[in-house]
Amino acid sequence: MKFLPALLLFCLVFSTNAGDWPQWLGPGRDGRAASDEKFTKPEGEFRVVWKTNIGPGFSSPVVSRNRLAFLDDVEGRETLHYVEAATGRQLWTADLDETFRDEWGAGPRSTPILDGEHVYAHSCRGELRCFRVSDGKVVWSRNFDQDFGVKFLGSQAREGTAQRRGNNGSGVVAGELIIVPVGNTNGASLVALEKQSGRVVWKSGNDEAAYSSLVVGKPAGILQVIAFTADALAGFDLATGKILWRIPLKTSAKRHASTPLVIGDRIVVTSHTLGLLCYQLKPVGLDLVPSLLWENRELKINLSTPVEFQGRIFSHGPQKNFVSADLATGKTIWSAPGAGDQHSSVALVDGQVLALTDDGRLIQIKPGAEYTKLGEWQVCGKNWNFPAFAGGKIFVRDGKTIQCLESR
Repeated sequence: MKFLPALLLFCLVFSTNAGDWPQWLGPGRDGRAASDEKFTKPEGEFRVVWKTNIGPGFSSPVVSRNRLAFLDDVEGRETLHYVEAATGRQLWTADLDETFRDEWGAGPRSTPILDGEHVYAHSCRGELRCFRVSDGKVVWSRNFDQDFGVKFLGSQAREGTAQRRGNNGSGVVAGELIIVPVGNTNGASLVALEKQSGRVVWKSGNDEAAYSSLVVGKPAGILQVIAFTADALAGFDLATGKILWRIPLKTSAKRHASTPLVIGDRIVVTSHTLGLLCYQLKPVGLDLVPSLLWENRELKINLSTPVEFQGRIFSHGPQKNFVSADLATGKTIWSAPGAGDQHSSVALVDGQVLALTDDGRLIQIKPGAEYTKLGEWQVCGKNWNFPAFAGGKIFVRDGKTIQCLESR
């Protein structure tokens, strides 16, 4: 494979149309909607454009080119659905894998990726497939067990890695590559594949996979894939897979669930054991050297990924609360009750923080120096899902339905 120059490849990491939400955490994988996306506070309740009954699952919906994709459980099988975003009309469905179930529920857990003429999805058990959006046919497939030697153990596993709870974290498309968190501890923690063919380009790392999704960014001017594995926070050279830096982070149950938040040369992660952490990357000679810029041990956030706006971080907190922290120092700015029990997805849309709680309430928060709630609406049932914000509409699912909402 011929690699593009780094700067050009960085520009092509993820190409989207205006109003798309094509992957986990939106177009930039940072919880931000497109810059031209608008949010209008409804008068009363949101209008339901369409609503469809679906099977259970923790996978979130994604939207691109006026099409929506999502995963659910259909009669014991993880199933990919591809529908018209405007109407909810189903265009095709495709089988992915046998459904995994534990005490938290059944159904898919990772979020698919819409990229041009293809959609990529991988199952809890480690089946990765590339589908054509035109007809739902499989273009290529890879299996984490058969191809990379990572067996899914389920409840037999002792710790809270992907081998026990399922492959929750989403891979990432970057230029002509798709990189996935495989979790082989013998040289294939991450695997990069040609996105058109599925051919292995590189394998790297010796960490188990956690629940976190991968991020591509350019901190310290170096294009890299950033992974929050079960054992560490690390950066991998996008072209070669070389480990550029690595910070061991040991936590109870290895339950690393949040996606790294990249802001310039800083990387923010959360842990239910260590709290909210911010590292800074600096070039030293030919190396990249990470240093702990600050830590906030009080903000032990378990499942949620924060969002940043104008130097402030906003997130679900550790005590069924919403919190804001200062990006420069890590100090807590405010804390307010009203979040979900264990999880609230937090997004930035049109200069507003929108949080979907795990009991189905959508809460509008002004992203300021004080907590100001601007609105609250019951939009769905129990969930651990992230809505998609695209084309002035909100696409939200729970364990029973998926629906499209807009302001009246």
